[in-house]
Amino acid sequence: MKVQLENLTKRWDDVIGVDAINLEIKDGEFVALLGPSGCGKTTTLLMVAGIYQPTWGTIRFDDRVVNYLPPKDRNIGMVFQSYALYPHMTVAQNIGYSLKLKKAPKIEINQSVQQVADKMGIGDLLHRRPFQLSGGQQQRVALGRALVKEPALLLFDEPLSNLDARLRLSMRREIKRLQVELGITALYVSHDQVEAMTMADRIAVMKDGRIQDYATPDKLYNQPKTIYTAGFIGNPPMNFWQVEISQADGQFQAQGGGVYLTLPPEKGTEAIGANPVTVGIRPEDIIVSDQGVSGEVVSVEPLGRDDLIGVHIGDIEVHALANPKHNFSEGGHVKLNFNTQKVQLFHSDTGRSLLW
Repeated sequence: MKVQLENLTKRWDDVIGVDAINLEIKDGEFVALLGPSGCGKTTTLLMVAGIYQPTWGTIRFDDRVVNYLPPKDRNIGMVFQSYALYPHMTVAQNIGYSLKLKKAPKIEINQSVQQVADKMGIGDLLHRRPFQLSGGQQQRVALGRALVKEPALLLFDEPLSNLDARLRLSMRREIKRLQVELGITALYVSHDQVEAMTMADRIAVMKDGRIQDYATPDKLYNQPKTIYTAGFIGNPPMNFWQVEISQADGQFQAQGGGVYLTLPPEKGTEAIGANPVTVGIRPEDIIVSDQGVSGEVVSVEPLGRDDLIGVHIGDIEVHALANPKHNFSEGGHVKLNFNTQKVQLFHSDTGRSLLW
């Protein structure tokens, strides 16, 4: 099922939850709404589900406007952060409850429940009650309950937030595998960029009720359209500082904060005349070397495979990833090379990319 949101808005008096967003989800596509708390992602999901009514705008499922269609008639399945399982029911009863409400024959319910439970790897737990299950097992029951209805659209509201790191990893793989295997369109709300980047075909980055960027994970990381997206996507986060762009002898220079960068012509051409410009570069694109810009180490954070070092250069501080074997310490000095092929350039006033 294809989903289209057209100028979708939700307001409560003077409070704007979602502000005129436009979004298209292709049939069978997995799309994530990503952003911090209060950005409007769950409000958007609840409007798609029919739990909230839009203040204005249109929601289309395929070519059908569903603004006033009740949730039970939208052919959707929902999985919540809280598993919302009925504690007095068995796993089998929880999974099959929606079919029971539809007055499906008992034999059909039993067959469907068993098939879904086997697919979720909980076929031997049907007799248990929720309190007898681990968090991961409860989440599988909640997902099975959504799938048993054979929905055309799956909606996820931060479903993995209550799980530990190892379970989140396995459940990410499981959810994505099932979504691809079944070919169901999915809309997934998360504040966790790792979840969004590893699972989604496309990601809508949200802030203050608006979509900042909507693209594949690769494009969001390598070609962010806004400074907000560039800073939100990626861990450790991108470095930013202001520069002036100039051209001399056929070369484009970015100067600011005590750092001088020679930009590739294709990037310099796009940025010339846009001063002041904000330059952005990720820590992994700053290389510790025997040559380059000198700076003082002001922080060292061991990350296991790498050390994240904070380096004071002129008026700015940048963070770079370094090999732990260098044994950097605060107060020491390093030289850094900046991979200018990876540099991002943004208009300092609008925050929009000058490159993409």
